[in-house]
Parts: sequence; structure tokens; C-alpha cells
Amino acid sequence: MCGVAGIMMRTGGPPERDALERLGAALRHRGPDASGYHLAEDVGLVHRRLSIIDLTTGDQPLFGPAGAALIVNGEIYNDLELRAAMPEAPFRTHSDCEPILFLHAAHGLDFAAHLRGMYALALHDRAAGRLILARDPFGIKPLYYVEGARFFAFASEPQALLKAGLAEATIDPARRAELLQLKFTTGAATIFPAIRRVLPGETLVVEAGRITARRQLAALPAPGGPVAKAADLDQVLTESVAAHLRSDVPYGLFLSGGIDSSALLWLMHRISGERVRAITIGYDGADAADESAEALRIAAAVGASCERISMTEADFWAFAPRIAACLDDPTTDAAALPTWLLGRAAGGQLKVTLCGEGGDEMFAGYGRYRRALAPWRFIQRPARQRGVFDGIAGIDLAGWRAGLSAAEREAGVGRSRLQALQAVDCAEWLPNDLLVKLDRCLMAHGVEGRTPFVDPKVAAFAFALPDGAKADWRQGKLALRRWLAERLPEARPFARKRGFKPPVGRWIATAGARLADQVAASPGIAAFATPQAVRGVFATGDGQAAWSLLFYALWHAHHILGIDAEGDVASVLAAATR
Repeated sequence: MCGVAGIMMRTGGPPERDALERLGAALRHRGPDASGYHLAEDVGLVHRRLSIIDLTTGDQPLFGPAGAALIVNGEIYNDLELRAAMPEAPFRTHSDCEPILFLHAAHGLDFAAHLRGMYALALHDRAAGRLILARDPFGIKPLYYVEGARFFAFASEPQALLKAGLAEATIDPARRAELLQLKFTTGAATIFPAIRRVLPGETLVVEAGRITARRQLAALPAPGGPVAKAADLDQVLTESVAAHLRSDVPYGLFLSGGIDSSALLWLMHRISGERVRAITIGYDGADAADESAEALRIAAAVGASCERISMTEADFWAFAPRIAACLDDPTTDAAALPTWLLGRAAGGQLKVTLCGEGGDEMFAGYGRYRRALAPWRFIQRPARQRGVFDGIAGIDLAGWRAGLSAAEREAGVGRSRLQALQAVDCAEWLPNDLLVKLDRCLMAHGVEGRTPFVDPKVAAFAFALPDGAKADWRQGKLALRRWLAERLPEARPFARKRGFKPPVGRWIATAGARLADQVAASPGIAAFATPQAVRGVFATGDGQAAWSLLFYALWHAHHILGIDAEGDVASVLAAATR
């Protein structure tokens, strides 16, 4: 896993080396092992490398036909198959990314259709005088860009564009409303008005610093295809996990005790034949959604080595500012807290870890999916009709649902009610909450997170299953539960699971009115909420609403006001209100 960035000038001259170096410095945490630069004509590229595949000859940029230069953040899981299909290609390295250069030479802008993996890449086609950006169909790996008056710039993270002076740190109120009501933002626009996302599956062509063409690969199969058989699930999952285990460095697993990570544990054990290394996390207090004991028990059943780490209230107050700082494309999902601590525990001992993200979206695990299949119409209410702050006077978050409504209209064409909900989640919730959270919280510690459920072949199979094979109105993930029950009954796949969320409501409540006053006085919060409304939120004990406000106050302090995130919550909030 790596960090990529670059600049294409509109004036025709070369980019400034200083700007490229600032981009590289801002992305160093993503790739501490090596750095590389490419400067030619009007284009400059910078790459920060976290070495995973081909440790000796895989440094980037990679160079191909006609002087084309390539930088990639990601892993190409069908690298070996691609190389076998191109026996005449003069490969110079064993990098899993090098086949992209020859695919582009052979297929032009259709090269991405041949890739199986997670990637965000830039290719400088010197012969054609153009820069090409591409992102994998699910948006597992991030990519952002700015269209300036004199340049086009891109980077793996918005904060790199800000630190390089290529965009201004201002706020889009519409995206802020989305963030606080939904916990994430939708579409191409980010919370920074000048910075946009390359959409999942999108390929952009940039010439003379201007976008001249776009195309997009679909992550999900078109409606109306052949029906899949649940009996084929084992083969589909085995192939995906085997591909995701390709690595030249030690790998492990984040084990939650839930169905998805338990399935990965069993598959990793079966495929590798080795003792799997896993990490789980627990919390203090009886009210916490702590399944670490379950994770340890399941690990023991397959002979895995599982380390349990703990997140305490003291950790929350100490690390929350740093976690808000790493989520430059913000999400108020409280699961970012344990994910960051898991990344911290993995850093130094593992470079790669498999994660269960995507299992709920592919195999219909959420309650909103079950409600869509309920036999009573009053239960079949639309998903996400209420925001986190609905009904609270004094907090102005108008228009928060526009982007989600647009996604719903597009996803519903030709699909069942369940499939439409899954498609919306795959287009918005998955890339803009779950995957951005995973990427930032692990890359902050130089760890690569791999997601075998977020795979085009798994998605094609899962979406072709009949709705009834995935869920009914009482329980979701039926196909996955039945598969796991046959192979690892110790996982108790039909038991009710408690989830992964830390007890942030209880922790915040211990701070009392003083914290509410500090948050209310924060410039970021004062821009849209009255002090009375903020105090009311903290007084009600609504953990998600209180965390959303606290997170945004911390996030704004760092990314907009420029306050160092190394202090604890109290010191960062105090600095923001001076």
C-alpha cells in the first residue's frame, strides 16, 4: 500500500519540485519504505511506497512502452494471471502493478476492465501528452483531485493537497450537513469545496491540466442476469481469500468475533495451512459491544494466535484528536476509534491484515435489508429517512439528504427492493464511510487492509443470489451463516451478534456539562449550532449525536484551524477556542 500524488500544469511548463516534495512529505505515513519521483514535460508524479510485493525491484514509478510512467496505491490480485496472458511483454520487475503498463498499451483506456484488485493510480502517457487517473470499482483505495487555475493536482488524501498549498481549507456547508446527519458524505464532492473524489470505478483523462474524458466501471452486475447457487459460495470465497493472501510480507487478520471475520479466519487457516495471526479488541464496562471473548474462543477453535488489545476510556480521551486528524475525508462512524487502535497494534508486526468490511453489504446483513423483506408494509419503511440530528432545534443541517436520494433513484432501476438498498450502500456507504475509515486508520500506522468480501467476483455472485437466500425479515446473511455453520460451528453463526462499537456515549457522559460547553464554543460547531442545542444533545445521552459533535469539533480544529492533534481532547478543544 502506498501514497500517490502529482501535478499537471495548464501552462505547459514543468511543475515545481517543491510542490511535489510537499505532497510526498504529507503522504509519508502511507509509504515509509521508499519514495520516487517522475518529472517530464508538464507532469510531475510522486510515490511513497509501503513494500508488500516484490520488495527488491518494485519501487515506483514504473516505466513502460513509449516512456509511460505509472504510480499505484494498491494491490493487483490477478497479477500472475495477467503476466501469463502477456508472454511477450518485456517485464522488468515482479511488481504486481507492472502489468498495468502493458494493459494500457494494448487496450488503451479499457485497461482497468482487466484488473482485479484495489487501486488508485496515475499513468503519464507521454506519447499522447495526457495523464490518466483510475480508481477500483468499489473505491477501496482513495483518490482526490483539484482543478486549479494553473494546474490539475491529485493525491491519495485531501490533507496532502491542503498541505502542499494546492487547495484551501474551507468548508462546504452542504457536505457538513451530510456528514453530521448520515455519518459520511456522498458523491464526488468532499467537505472541502475545491477537492473532489475520483469516483469508484472512474477513469479520468487529463490533458493540458483539464479533464477531457471520463468513463466508469460498474462495481455490481447489471440487473437481470443468471441466478447464482448458494452451493457455489465456498468456491467463490476460497478464490477471493486466496488472491488476497498473496504477499511477500507477514499478514494477519482483524477478528471481531462476528460472522464475516470468522469466515475469513477459517478460510485463511484452510488455504495457508499455517497458524493465522489475529488481533481483536475489547472495551471496559458491561454496556460495551465487546465480542473479544468470542473472538478468542473462535481463534482457539482453529488453532490461531489471537492477541486481545483493550480500548479504555483513557484511550478515548487521549487518542480521539489523532483519529479525527487522520480522517481528513471525515466520517463520524465511532467504529473508527477501535479501527485506529487495531492499526496501531498491528503496526510494527504486520504490514498486511485481512478485514471483514463488505460482508454485510454483499450478503445482506443490515436491519434495513431485513425490513425491506418484511411481510408488513408498516415495517418496510425507507432506509435513512431520519438523520442523527433530526428534531433537534438550533442545529441547521438543511438539505442533507439530496445526495443520498439521487443515489437511491439510480440504484433502484431494475433491481429488487433489497438489491437497491445493497446497491446504494455499495455506491456510497461502503466507499465513503467503511472503506475510507479502514484506509486512513490503518495507513496512519503503515498497515495495509485487505477486504476479500469487497471483490468483483464475490459481488457478482452475491448479487445474483435470490433475495431469499441472502435474508428474510428475521435474519440477514443467511447464505453466509449456513456456509459457516457447516465449517466452523464454534462461531455460532446464527447467534445474535453485539457489534463493534465502543461505548462512546458513556465515556462522553462522564465529562458532563464542561465538555458540552467546550464543544459548543468550538468555531466549527458554532457555525451551525446554538450553544443551547449542543448542551441539549450532550444532556440527552445520545451517544452518536454527542460523538458526531465532538468529532467534528476536533476535526475542524485540526484540518481548518491547523491545531496540532497530538494533545488530548481537552487541550485541543481549549486551543480551538482561544
